[in-house]
Amino acid sequence: MKITFRDIESFVQKPNPAARVILVYGPDDGLMRERAATMGKTVVDDLHDPFNVVVLSTEILNDDPARLSDEANAMSMMGGTRLIRIENAADKLTPLIKEYLANTNDDALIILEGGDLGPRSSLRGLCERAKNAAALPCYVDDERNLTQIIRQILHAEGMQGEMDAVNWLAANISGNRQKVRSELEKLIVYKGANKTPLTLTEARAICGQAGAQNFDDLVFNMGGNNPEAALKAYSTLIEEGIAEIAILRAIQNHFRRLHLAKSITMEGKNAEEAMKALSPPVFFKQQNQFRAQINKWPLKMLDNILTKLSDLEAQTKRTAMPGETLCAQAILSVSVIR
Repeated sequence: MKITFRDIESFVQKPNPAARVILVYGPDDGLMRERAATMGKTVVDDLHDPFNVVVLSTEILNDDPARLSDEANAMSMMGGTRLIRIENAADKLTPLIKEYLANTNDDALIILEGGDLGPRSSLRGLCERAKNAAALPCYVDDERNLTQIIRQILHAEGMQGEMDAVNWLAANISGNRQKVRSELEKLIVYKGANKTPLTLTEARAICGQAGAQNFDDLVFNMGGNNPEAALKAYSTLIEEGIAEIAILRAIQNHFRRLHLAKSITMEGKNAEEAMKALSPPVFFKQQNQFRAQINKWPLKMLDNILTKLSDLEAQTKRTAMPGETLCAQAILSVSVIR
């Protein structure tokens, strides 16, 4: 069965019992592991239970295919459902999973943790079509979803965030879900017993380094015609494990804000007034750069860049060419426009 976007969260919290094999896949490996763990805990209390949980991999099963059936059909010493987690699940497993789906054990749940499996993936296709399996995608959260997630995480800790702080966090700590949680944990520890709403100043002070700084270096050097520095920042983000789609959306966000600001100036406002109209506001240390880019870029050119970036996002989802290469090419082509 194919799990649609609107059904993902409810399925994760309470998986369909008909699905005895669940494939979790996508470019956000942090979100993938988080969702796999949540579903695993619906059948076992402890994901490290030595009696009811076993962790395998594609490599292990390639060497010993019978291991899957043996583990799934083994009787638990302590009773209850067994959980079989398969890491690095790949298309090499398709024949083995297909064979297992013909004779599943209702007392075992198999969770396949795959990578960024495209529409042509045989493993993904099998789990989407089978009535006793499910395929659950994990895509990088966009800013709207991240805003909601950030509020939920803060609320669970008895905290709230001011609108500007939450919006800034959503725009600047996008990456995989584990990175988002890690950055929010810094804020939670920092605030401690102080339950006053999180401010933009606090968010920038705690989360404004590392990844956020590299995002800023990337987008401002792209807008400032400095291709060498832009590509260096991009390489750093890739080395940190930031997904290409998250990087692409950060670039889109920057040029979308420039486009909005430029549109405001076309109505007779100056750059200062245009920046004040943006939400979240331009960070004071970046105002000179942002102002220069408002004045530099023609509105028509910003239109073209946003179209190019939108096309690139669609292209990364349907082509066999590595997304990393496509993003690098786009960064270079935009950075050299004068």
